[in-house]
Amino acid sequence: MKKKNTKAPAEETKKELSDEKKNRGASREIRWDRLDNTAHLFPVIAGESMSNVYRISVTLNELIQRDLLQQALDIVLPKFDGFNLRLCRGVFWYYFEENGKPAPRVREENTFPCRFIQQNKNRNYMFRVTYYKYRINLEVFHVLTDGMGGINFLKELTYQYLRLVHPELRERVGDSLNSDTSMNREDSFLKNYRKSADKGYQTKKAYLIKGDSLAAGEFGVMHGYMQIPELKAVCHRYGVSINEYLVGVYTWSVYTECMKGMPSERPIRVAVPVNLRPYFNSITTKNFFVMVSTEFHPTKEVYTFEEVLAAVKESLHSQINAEHLEKVFSYNVSNQMNVFARAVPLFLKNIAMRFVYTTSALANTATVTNIGNITVDAEYQPYVELFHAFLAMSKGQHLKGTICSYGTTLVFSFSYDLADVSVQRGFFRKIAADGIAVEIESNGVNYE
Repeated sequence: MKKKNTKAPAEETKKELSDEKKNRGASREIRWDRLDNTAHLFPVIAGESMSNVYRISVTLNELIQRDLLQQALDIVLPKFDGFNLRLCRGVFWYYFEENGKPAPRVREENTFPCRFIQQNKNRNYMFRVTYYKYRINLEVFHVLTDGMGGINFLKELTYQYLRLVHPELRERVGDSLNSDTSMNREDSFLKNYRKSADKGYQTKKAYLIKGDSLAAGEFGVMHGYMQIPELKAVCHRYGVSINEYLVGVYTWSVYTECMKGMPSERPIRVAVPVNLRPYFNSITTKNFFVMVSTEFHPTKEVYTFEEVLAAVKESLHSQINAEHLEKVFSYNVSNQMNVFARAVPLFLKNIAMRFVYTTSALANTATVTNIGNITVDAEYQPYVELFHAFLAMSKGQHLKGTICSYGTTLVFSFSYDLADVSVQRGFFRKIAADGIAVEIESNGVNYE
């Protein structure tokens, strides 16, 4: 198992709304939009300690030029209605309103990632773009969109940047958005939900990973790089998918490193976000995902990895199907559609949503999300080396995993705020023991 340690570090003045409207012109009506069903939660729970910001980044094979990246953002942002927004608070619901300000400033990264986005210091935008050497970082407040929407935006930003850096590329491919880039803003939750009475999420408490926290403000990131052909061969040997295998290894590392292979009163439960678009023929750029949970409950003293993996596989197989997924999000949407709930003032809704969130959050040990294989157009492939992604912390979850792949390389990224890295170490040791070569990279926070 080869180790590589590269220590990489990880708004503008306020303007009154009245002045902003004057600048836009009194004759033009300001566009507004509703939040999707999932997005309603994020403004309620977000803050400095739980930012609800995720990062997707692209690494190029040449150093980033800040001025051209800013120019690319200035060009692309007005074309994306789903990013050219600010969040407003109404009497009954939060809602989006067209922003219309100049794009946020592109900055060189000089602090830890996934910090809370203070809109009044970011021209009221809910995303930020930074860069570090060869890497462009897009950080998004989850209220805007999920990982698929973030990838959609980052790819177009990267394409535009590369066309500015390489004019000959623009001459070959033109200077407009890619025809495959979705601009769809449909609320696919509302379109596809069916009346439901069944609760779609766990509320019983799970085993939680605890320990000494990193220093205030610190945020640990650890990437493990592996080759997909090697990974597929191991998965074939176990009779599981790549997703099942990696979630299984994560569960195994918690069981062996935290529980020390002993019985536990509470199960290890891993939340796995599922992209709903393939199941419901959607191309929306709004949030469209639900959480399912794998469960392994050690009630005896000795379990093999194969037994843990079988429990994870069965959990995912029983839940990841259109019928079950529809039930999960339909329950949530039916609560939103309830005529009595809709009439409740926002401050009361917020209290209820915080309670529901806390209950469901503590029902999971961690989250492992797979944003899949990212592709870029052939003309841009010579300039693109890798993609990365990872999540911010949430209540009770101090160690999260994100799976992302490009070409033949898969990256498993840990994000964490605990000083102990034994789970990460156990995870990569198990993968290496199975015969998969792993190269590890860290931002230097408690790296061993």
